[in-house]
Amino acid sequence: MGCRMNAPQPAAITKALTIRQRSTRRLVNFLLMCALLRGESFSIQMRMGSVQRGPKMLSRAQSKVPSPSSFAERIGDLLEHVEYRRMETEADLDAVLRLRYQAYLKEGAVSPSELGKLEDAFDEVDNVYNFGIFIDGKLASALRLHRLCHARQKSPALETFGDVLVPRVQDCKLIIDPNRFVANYELARLYPELPYVTLKPAYLACVHFGIDLVTITVRLEHQAFYRRGLFAYPVCPPRPYPLLSKPISLLLVDFVRDADRILHRHPYWAASESEREALFGKGPTSMCLRSNAVTVASAPAFGEAIRRATAGPSLRPLTASPSIAAVR
Repeated sequence: MGCRMNAPQPAAITKALTIRQRSTRRLVNFLLMCALLRGESFSIQMRMGSVQRGPKMLSRAQSKVPSPSSFAERIGDLLEHVEYRRMETEADLDAVLRLRYQAYLKEGAVSPSELGKLEDAFDEVDNVYNFGIFIDGKLASALRLHRLCHARQKSPALETFGDVLVPRVQDCKLIIDPNRFVANYELARLYPELPYVTLKPAYLACVHFGIDLVTITVRLEHQAFYRRGLFAYPVCPPRPYPLLSKPISLLLVDFVRDADRILHRHPYWAASESEREALFGKGPTSMCLRSNAVTVASAPAFGEAIRRATAGPSLRPLTASPSIAAVR
């Protein structure tokens, strides 16, 4: 180099140096450079405010730094054990209703009931899709979706936040209303990635149906998860919500604007057209439930009829009522 400087001896380097001022930072940089020239290595412990030397210290520190893709890899590994199932039989729906009750009871959102199920009439409307998420054959979580393409249809969000959503539907916006997002308590603790796995059908529904907006109906303390992970923005403060004791707020996701950002954030949500068709091609699960159509192979003509019936605003209007939440 241009000038010769005496590098500190190894014994001196092992001394802890507190990083507080610029001059000290410059000294640390100089010591690092000298050590690198001699083939040594350092790890800088910013939390403790000290600098320590040694290749073992460096490798230990590097091992603690998570890879940016490690979380996505864990979800990818979990997805190998996951089955997304349309809940379209009486037994399927009963299992979901019991899981809903257990989940909401545990967090104090519903009162105890001898029935042990949380049911409402939104499971019977003609635009509902109920999904169970199974891990190694066990029901781990569930999600319900309502597809809204005109204001005569029903969903919990549309009933609760009609003043906000009806004008958007009348403006020809296609909306997906994900709701009754619940999980098995023990499995949720065992698999912290479960919320991301559970939300995948909502993303796939947006792609499959060409959705414009996604409703997010959650308690105030849960907003941060959806604002960070789905770029949701709040549009209405908390209000009373069907059958729940705690008020719920409304956020919206502009899927047209943020679809690419969402997939970039959650690459494990990507799926083929055949996978989306398996989930949504047969039409709403309520229609299959009433007709006992469990598989496409057993009722291909019925599935085609459902697709035509739900393709646009020609869907028959439901009976008008001020609230259908507690009909069942």
